[in-house]
Amino acid sequence: MRVLLAGGGSAGHIEPALALADALRRIDSGAEVTCLGTERGLETRLIPLRGYPLELIPAVPMPRSVTPKLLTVPGRLAGAVNAAAAAIDRTRAQVLVGFGGYVATPAYLAARRRKIPIVVHEANPKPGLANRLGARFTTHVFTGHPDTQLRNGTYIGIPIRREIADLDRLGLGDKARTHFGLRPDLPVLLVTGGSQGARSLNDAVFGAAGWLREAGVQVLHIIGPRNGHEAPVASSGVPYVAMTYIDRMDLAYAAADFALCRAGAMTCAELTAVGLPAAYVPLPIGNGEQRLNALPIVQRGGGMLVTDADLTAEWIRDTLLPVLVNIDQVADMSEAAHSLGRGDADRWLAEAVITVLNETNPDA
Repeated sequence: MRVLLAGGGSAGHIEPALALADALRRIDSGAEVTCLGTERGLETRLIPLRGYPLELIPAVPMPRSVTPKLLTVPGRLAGAVNAAAAAIDRTRAQVLVGFGGYVATPAYLAARRRKIPIVVHEANPKPGLANRLGARFTTHVFTGHPDTQLRNGTYIGIPIRREIADLDRLGLGDKARTHFGLRPDLPVLLVTGGSQGARSLNDAVFGAAGWLREAGVQVLHIIGPRNGHEAPVASSGVPYVAMTYIDRMDLAYAAADFALCRAGAMTCAELTAVGLPAAYVPLPIGNGEQRLNALPIVQRGGGMLVTDADLTAEWIRDTLLPVLVNIDQVADMSEAAHSLGRGDADRWLAEAVITVLNETNPDA
């Protein structure tokens, strides 16, 4: 089994691809899985760290308006398609799985040229241009959001890492809190704005730190490596733990009772899988996608929604804090969040890929 995965640029494209790669390897230890990416994305760091070979092709971003750069796209796209086709030849790939982003468009076109089957996974409520194109080339289309409108789409959820999907959050809670220097007897608020942090979240939580401490709420705060603010000084009574980065998010989820976070597709998928309720603060730029990610969770009672503009220290004090100290409400929200979790999406997608491969390559 030889599979080429096209998912680069952002973690939202790369992480589902890597979760699928791991699932394929668990099913078939001899599976040859190669990732396709560009030099511009996080894949150059994340994919080698996970032990998968990476083939690079030129990035071809599409201008968002009519500019002279638009004239350069056909030639650059042709070069990227040729590079992707060469990667298919080198790896002898039998199936291509695309997750969107810059790398996916040339990958889909190259796979069509080489006549190998295509599988598409779209994580977001609003499909990107690449996956809208890919969905025209195949009937094997899967979505990570129940409301995604994409040709031939079947909702399965978003593939996530097994250490997250299999997490026993309550059973691991005390060990996780000890790991971060937190107390076992007080509630914990996990704050994360993603891998780079989020200034608006940081400012609001820093400003509310005194009120949180007075209410007996501990904070595990991932402030991001580029954050220039000083975190509040930790108290010996009610810990406030600020870290620039956490590489064991499974332990962070296990330590927490509630999260304050952005609403990226991967974040929503992971929090529902582990049953961690959250106050979601959608990114205030883009096409409103993050709000759509969180909306089904909020509507089912598994979270709260607050705009970036409305997120202030006072909002945390007046709206979030009363929830954090209400044990029964947090427990109900946890159950509601968990009811929406799709922890087996990696397995379902892997089985779909293998079925496609077997149908088109009986001797694979």
